[in-house]
Amino acid sequence: MNIVCIGGGPAGLYFAILMKRRAPENQVTVVERNKRNDTFGFGVVFSDATLENLANADPESFESITQSFSHWDDIDVHYQGRCVRSSGHGFSGLSRQKLLSILESRCEELGVDLQYETEVESLDAYKGADLIVLADGVNSRFRTTYADAFKPDVRAASNRFVWMGTTRRFPAFTFYFKENEHGLWRVHAYNYDDAHSTFIVECTEDTWRRAGMEHTTEDENIAYCERLFAEELEGHPLLKNRSLWRSFPHVTCGQWSHNNTVLVGDAVHTAHFSIGSGTKMAMEDVIALADAIDANADIPNALAAYERDRRPVIDSLQRAAVVSQDWFEFTERYFNHMEPEQFAFSLLTRSLRITHSNLALRDPAFVEGVNDWFADKAAAQSGIPRADGAAPPPMFTPFKLRDLVIPNRVVLSSMCQYSATDGMPDDWHLVHLGSRAVGGAGLIMTEMTDVSEEARITPGCTGMYQPEHVPAWRRITDFVHQNSPAAMGIQLAHAGRKGSTKLMWDGMDQPLDDGNWPILSASAIPYRPNSQVPKAMDRADMDRVRDDFVRAAQMSEEAGFDLIELHFAHGYLMASFLSPLTNVRTDEYGGSRENRHRYPLEVFDAVRAVWPDEKPISVRISATDWMDGGFTGDDAVALAKVLKEHGCDIVDVSTGQTVVEGKAKFGRLYQTPYSERVRLEAGIPTMTVGNISSYADVNSILVAGRADLCSIARAHLYDPYWTRHAALEQYVMLPTPNPYSVLSIPHDEYVPRCEWSPRGNEKDNK
Repeated sequence: MNIVCIGGGPAGLYFAILMKRRAPENQVTVVERNKRNDTFGFGVVFSDATLENLANADPESFESITQSFSHWDDIDVHYQGRCVRSSGHGFSGLSRQKLLSILESRCEELGVDLQYETEVESLDAYKGADLIVLADGVNSRFRTTYADAFKPDVRAASNRFVWMGTTRRFPAFTFYFKENEHGLWRVHAYNYDDAHSTFIVECTEDTWRRAGMEHTTEDENIAYCERLFAEELEGHPLLKNRSLWRSFPHVTCGQWSHNNTVLVGDAVHTAHFSIGSGTKMAMEDVIALADAIDANADIPNALAAYERDRRPVIDSLQRAAVVSQDWFEFTERYFNHMEPEQFAFSLLTRSLRITHSNLALRDPAFVEGVNDWFADKAAAQSGIPRADGAAPPPMFTPFKLRDLVIPNRVVLSSMCQYSATDGMPDDWHLVHLGSRAVGGAGLIMTEMTDVSEEARITPGCTGMYQPEHVPAWRRITDFVHQNSPAAMGIQLAHAGRKGSTKLMWDGMDQPLDDGNWPILSASAIPYRPNSQVPKAMDRADMDRVRDDFVRAAQMSEEAGFDLIELHFAHGYLMASFLSPLTNVRTDEYGGSRENRHRYPLEVFDAVRAVWPDEKPISVRISATDWMDGGFTGDDAVALAKVLKEHGCDIVDVSTGQTVVEGKAKFGRLYQTPYSERVRLEAGIPTMTVGNISSYADVNSILVAGRADLCSIARAHLYDPYWTRHAALEQYVMLPTPNPYSVLSIPHDEYVPRCEWSPRGNEKDNK
């Protein structure tokens, strides 16, 4: 096979090695525009898991690489005059130049044709090749040349960074966070050989401009950073190598190959340097490509298989990298708003790939320390003293809202059941809600419960508008209060333009075939093209709906609920006023953000006025519409601040479902960053919801300050006893009803029979 690799970086060289090693008869050429050993950057980072892949792919180069490693297990976070250390992370640093030298030597040993200082203007010269591998880096010429085929998307990060080296060696992978008159600076530093370290300085665009860095030279960059970090450098100089300020480019491609040409490494995808995955991704790319060639009869099938199998891995890595990048781009959000323990934990779990449970395996002492810190904070906040002994997992600490103490941080999320008749909750609702209360959740939320017959989504939705509804709900709240320590919350809502539709299983969001009722919205815009057109509310409609909410709140108090949540999300009536996509009014209730707040706040104020002062009110919001021109994260923070001023106690942060065209970026914990932002920037407690399925995630979210409560939806449908099972697996004993008293047997007498958790929790099973 005749193979040409354009680009002599780690991806091109390593692929050449693999193909010559597997089939010495292959003719493999690597073409590089630069001189030999002319490289940008200082060190590269590999995790222990990546090293295993390299060891299996080519043991000979792996042995040379490992002999040059600087290995560490610790991460040091310097913040507010303290250094918080976490151990057990298992990374290795290596000089980029040394890595290239090792790979070049291995190529020569195997007979690869290395052509340096060769500029490739066109691929026409290689028409006879069986395979052309484009490993020409983040600024790939040929990704641009064949943009119609590869469909690239390149977006610059908002922060600026400069890549430098230093002769100072660090005792761990080190993060510094330091303020001066220009702003906050972040440093990522790690050793890559016995005498040198990488030293990356990062800051926001605003800080960079205030520091006058727009037109500085390498020498000026070095001088500024040496002055700023003189104490941290301990007299050692900074070293330059194309050390100019840059914005990190986030690269994705809609297609990875075209005919017999394929993109690899930074040419096809990038991952922010904060997770250290660029070289790792490139080298693992070409391992996967070589495997695909071995497994397929021809190049077209091999390239298709390579992309099919490799893309999900890359998508996952890029999602983690974007979340990690966001953490560093918005570090000001955390800086001086968190104590060192929480700040360090937030940093370590920033990509969401490392969890509380995973850290407990790596560094038990560190996690014990943050658990102690969190438990002390929870005790002070709730007024409930800590029990003697080790701190409980964070999810099993109490949380107080006004006079209501919620016994743990797990919430049964509101989930419509579509099983009521004329709004009346029945045995189904008793079992659905009651079983999750007995199952251990600290707060049980009803489904969206509508404040009038016309406010329902479907004929099967529950309501709180007829006198008969009160004793029906009271039956459920009494059961929960008598048989568990759980609190009961009711979510009150009006469906607005999404009302008068079929049951979910008969056609979600589809209008009824007959028996429709009139629907309302901020503006006369139907939800779907075939949906009923709502009436744009006039003042009389507003007064009537406001009074419906007030009546429902009063009935909820009579029915024994501990908390009310007003539904201002998901495109329902209140949300239709908040989003500019659904509110095109020209009166005082439309246009500006303040005007769009006006009517929902009228409803909130009216409910707060009749709801007992000692009982809390929550508001659920959609923190983004997932669509240009819609409600944004900035809007969510502004709304949360206003709600706090009006007496809201906690914001339940969801996203989307405002307009059909909105496309959410689904993934694990995909809505949690919005909760975190609202919590920190608006200074109000939050609940988070969305693809939370493991107790490791719950504990991580809480300790990192991303939310105060975690709403579990689908996992609770799968397992009504999710919380109790999570407690058992973490050796926590929850209060149990007398009929379940076998669960109160001490753990030294009763050992769980299961040795593996089907819910994907990371733990040391015993």
